[in-house]
Amino acid sequence: MHVLVIDDETAVRQVLASAVARAGHSVDEAKNTTEAASKLVRGDVDVALCDIKMPDGSGLDLLRNSRAAGIDTTFVMVTAFASLETAVEALRDGAADYIVKPVRSEELQHRLKQIGALRGLRNENRALRRLMQVDATPVYLFHSPSMKETQRLAGKVAPTDSTVLVTGESGTGKSVIVRMIHEQSPRAEGVFLPVNCSAIPENLLESELFGHVKGAFTGADRARKGLFQQSDGGTLFLDEIGELPLHTQAKLLHAIENKQVRAVGSEQSRHVDTRIIVATNRNLQEMVRAGTFREDLYFRLSMFHIHIPPLREREEDIRGLIHFFLMRMRDAGSRAVGMEPEVEDILASYNWPGNVRQLENVLNRACIMADGELITLADLPSEVSSSQVSPARYGTKLAGSGNLRDQLRDIEASLIRQAMDAASGDRRLAAQRLGIGLSSLYRKLEELKVLV
Repeated sequence: MHVLVIDDETAVRQVLASAVARAGHSVDEAKNTTEAASKLVRGDVDVALCDIKMPDGSGLDLLRNSRAAGIDTTFVMVTAFASLETAVEALRDGAADYIVKPVRSEELQHRLKQIGALRGLRNENRALRRLMQVDATPVYLFHSPSMKETQRLAGKVAPTDSTVLVTGESGTGKSVIVRMIHEQSPRAEGVFLPVNCSAIPENLLESELFGHVKGAFTGADRARKGLFQQSDGGTLFLDEIGELPLHTQAKLLHAIENKQVRAVGSEQSRHVDTRIIVATNRNLQEMVRAGTFREDLYFRLSMFHIHIPPLREREEDIRGLIHFFLMRMRDAGSRAVGMEPEVEDILASYNWPGNVRQLENVLNRACIMADGELITLADLPSEVSSSQVSPARYGTKLAGSGNLRDQLRDIEASLIRQAMDAASGDRRLAAQRLGIGLSSLYRKLEELKVLV
């Protein structure tokens, strides 16, 4: 911990500071409440050993003012004037403990050990509350050999503290694999903090990662812990790491290698126990050659590399993912609980340029559009439904000219006309014959401009 000793007597400060240092903590000193306030407001002091009576003010007032300003420092009051009233007042105002001078080194070190344990427990409770607010990663068993290997690698690296680089196209499920690594690690009960580097303005990146003290820059009206400190004891997931500017890359490398961060505007480095996992859809090796990504950072991050192949290269997973997403949507209250066999065939043979994310979005839309319990062809977006439809299934022959999309529209229009004729113009009956909902038929009539 970083401890601030506040006392107007030089000898007392030196004795207390020496005991704190021997206990393994970093230490700073302040000779009065004014100097102490200027150091506390920077936001990097864990514990303040504060004398109650000083020439320029009361330690109790310093405690109250710090609490009012939202400063997260644990106060231990130190005084030579022991009285029950003063002790009760200090504890009532938020002090964690109360020590009477002369202070024995063994007693002080014991109190600091207790305070460290309490602060650690508080941080664990905060992490637990965060975890309770986030659903656990759903379990999905992959079927393709490449993804089985990916899961095996994730299981291998999870118990370690190694940095991990996860690569793959957008939408392949990189964040799912990263979360899987965290949840199988000894840090599973700690914080899992995902951050999209491309979503943070470049001028705020350093402050977001490492924190800042009050007054460090315009608008910094109070101290703020950075992402490294917020995920201390847990996992920090830096997504889109390729978007990080070069000057921030150097500081990130220093933080990873030395496990120390320094808040913007602070002179005090802080130890952090944070595991780093990064992901990107960019080719970092090409960026290294182009001089836009540091080679030393690349080697540090790629200590363990997992590549996730695109969905089009692992067709064995598509049907399983379809049923997995449908089950999850059904649990969320969707009316649609399944799909027609030909719809599943179309989805299973589609190229999926947007990968797993696109598949999930298409199924979400289809569940919304479906009029009944089954998703039909009419519920799919046109770019998917027109991709693999076999006209032979409908007893229709393709012409030798024209693009596929136009021919499929003609087939669809022809089938709708036939159904309308057979139903004598009754649209509800025609929809039943076609196996689609009435609203879907109306939509198709409008899209295709079918004359009936």
